[in-house]
Parts: sequence; structure tokens; C-alpha cells
Amino acid sequence: MNATAADQPENTGTAPGPGIESPTTHPEMEPDSTVYRTLLESTRAIPWRIDWATMRFTYIGPQIEALLGWTPESWVSIDDWVERMHPDDRESVVNFCVTQSQSGVDHEADYRALTRDGHYIWIRDVVHVVRRDGEVEALVGFMFDISERKQQEEELLRLKSELEALSYRDSLTGIANRRQFDLVLEREWAHARRDQRPLSAIMLDIDHFKEYNDRYGHPAGDGCLQRIATCLAGVVGREQDLLARLGGEEFVLILPDTDIDAAHALAERCLQRIREEAIPHASSRVAPTLTASAGVGCLTPNETRHATQVVEAADRALYQAKRGGRDRVAIAAADTAKPRP
Repeated sequence: MNATAADQPENTGTAPGPGIESPTTHPEMEPDSTVYRTLLESTRAIPWRIDWATMRFTYIGPQIEALLGWTPESWVSIDDWVERMHPDDRESVVNFCVTQSQSGVDHEADYRALTRDGHYIWIRDVVHVVRRDGEVEALVGFMFDISERKQQEEELLRLKSELEALSYRDSLTGIANRRQFDLVLEREWAHARRDQRPLSAIMLDIDHFKEYNDRYGHPAGDGCLQRIATCLAGVVGREQDLLARLGGEEFVLILPDTDIDAAHALAERCLQRIREEAIPHASSRVAPTLTASAGVGCLTPNETRHATQVVEAADRALYQAKRGGRDRVAIAAADTAKPRP
């Protein structure tokens, strides 16, 4: 087994000084010496060597049995290494290692290795390519158990994913917030433009919500918003549709591949579901229970339109619904994006 760079004296290109034996003639420093083997086999890292011509292991440290359960004698050829690798890691890791080795490039590879009792643990192989006369002669390296490190990395990724998800959620209602709405709108507009399909939006506003807060208090107002969000989420049936709270009592729905008539029908169901919730609102000038108004916009993208126009159309239609007496839906024409009576 070749020594690592840290184990060997610096090669200055000059003969050893007086009283110093050259390491090439010192018997205790030979790779197969008892002292050197003892040093290698006393580490937690698992040393190994593969002959490139035969693709067979010429050495593997006895630590492998304590880690994986497989005896050193069972590691005969590179096939044993491949077969004891997780199927999901096998192709990419083997192809990478073979390519790097053929090019004479030292490399590292992480993968899940099969234990003798049928479990998998994470291994990192650090590989050094030994060349002789310009040709690959052998691969030498160390296996490290990185299971604990991988668990820590996976936990960090999980926490990062949770934080990212929270950053796209409205903290009060749990539905999408303005940040996620902006991202989804741009994404779905691009899809609609590519496929030349309509994209619809519904803007929805709770009627006289300020008066609700004034009469019942802000904690009750927060509970009301949560109930409304639950009502609307129950109406939205498709996975690709997005329900978001833009702020205050204003909600929006983004409906990909939905024409104006389908969006109008969905808006009517939203308002009806809110009526059925029968949340008392004694200060409303519309009804004794909570109501809402909605505006619907629909556009098929072209070269002159942009994503915000479909929301602007829905917002103008919402204004018309409020002017018309609230507790109703107004729609904007599909082609002009202007409110129609």
C-alpha cells in the first residue's frame, strides 16, 4: 500500500544527509512491513488497493469487517464493491469513479454501502490513482464512515426546506402568501404563454371587514380570516390552482388553463361557501352574516401582455362588484381585460 504524502519525507531531489538512511532502503518503511501495516490498520479509515489491470483487490484493511460485516477475504474484485452499493447510487458512482480513474484523476465519491445484515451506511471513498510510465497501475484509497455527517446534512436540508416553506406561507391562515403568489403567477403565465392557454385570476375581498374588526375585536377578526381561508381551500379542487392571501382581508386565486366561464363559476362557489359558513356580522350593511365580493379576470398571453394584467383585470372587476352592492361576482372580458356589465 502506498504511503500518503503526509507519511513520506519531502523529496528534495538530493541524497539523504549523513546518518540518515534513504526510505527506499529502510526495511521498516516498506509498504508491506509490519510497522506500516499496523499503522494503517489502527486508523478508523479503511485502506484498500485495487490492481487496475485485473480489477481485483490486492489489499483491504480488516476494519472493513467491523464497519460493514464483510470479511476482508470477501472483497475479491471490483464487482464486490459494486454489488455492495445501494442500487440508486450504483450507476452514477461507478461511472464517475471509472471515468476519473481512466483519466488519472484523484477523486472522492459518497455512496450508501450494504452491510452484511442488510442495512446501508454512508461511505466516502477517497481515491488516489497510481500511474507508472503514464499508465494507470493501481487505485489506492481509504473508506470513511460518514453516516453521522450525512444525518447532520440531511437534518440541515430538512430544516432549510421547512424554513423555505414557511417563507412562502401566510403565518395567520397557513395558505400561500404574497411571495409565493408572485412566483406562481410568473410561472403559470410562462406556461400559459408557451401553450397558448388561458390563465384566470379571482380577487376576493371580505365585505365590511373593518367594521367586523371594530365590533368583534382583532382576535375574532384573525379567527374569521382563518375560517375564510379554510372555506376557500375547500372549494379549490385542483393541485395546480393557487389560493393566496395578499394581505388584510384580500385573497386571490390563480387558475391555470381555466377560461372565464369556469373561473366565474368557481368564484360563485367561493362566495356561496362563505355564505354557508354563516359567520355573524351584525355591523355589515349587506347581510347579517359575513359576505364577500369577487372579481374575475382571464387572459391568454401574447407578445404585448404581461402577467400582472390578468390580476389587474380581476382587481378592476372586484371594484365593480363592490360598486354594484357587494356579495356578488363581477367578471372582466377575456380579450379586453376590462370589466363588463
